[in-house]
Amino acid sequence: MIRLIVGLGNPGREYADTRHNVGWMVVDRVCEKLNCSNFREKFKGLIAEWRNEKGEKVFFLKPLTYMNRSGESVKEVANFFKLAPAEILVIYDDLDLPLGKLRIRLKGSSGGHKGVKSVEEHLRTNEFPRLRIGIGRPASKEEVVNYVLSPFRKEELNVVKEAVEKASDCVLRILESGDINNKILTECNK
Repeated sequence: MIRLIVGLGNPGREYADTRHNVGWMVVDRVCEKLNCSNFREKFKGLIAEWRNEKGEKVFFLKPLTYMNRSGESVKEVANFFKLAPAEILVIYDDLDLPLGKLRIRLKGSSGGHKGVKSVEEHLRTNEFPRLRIGIGRPASKEEVVNYVLSPFRKEELNVVKEAVEKASDCVLRILESGDINNKILTECNK
């Protein structure tokens, strides 16, 4: 069962609408749909709690450690609630996917994403579910840092909004079923 849903991003108004914060956007949208906006600052992050129909707790986390140290917050929550890596879904931006494309996997590599690398290092495994949202790639490698920390362009906003909506629906299906099954993998990877 997925018991912790983590949206990777950076704290601060200057990062709120940037490509690197799409994980936070999805967590915010899921929480909006579930009416669980009770975020409080704890575990080096903002954490909210929701209960499913069976009364089981599910936690939502937005680390406040900045992207490259996200694993610190994830590890604190995992240790406190005694969560296995397989119970943690990490949502984040992906340069290697076209804008708006989703990919969900049960495990994998960081693919060079420093936030995911931090989570892998702190959990000491790469075997945790992940939902990647495509943000596309800039024309040159030198532009990557500026690109991920820049807001979406006006012409990209509808695609991003649709992707956040689709990703939040995938998370809701996962919560409804209790886990990530083959049907969810197929539906969310379309």
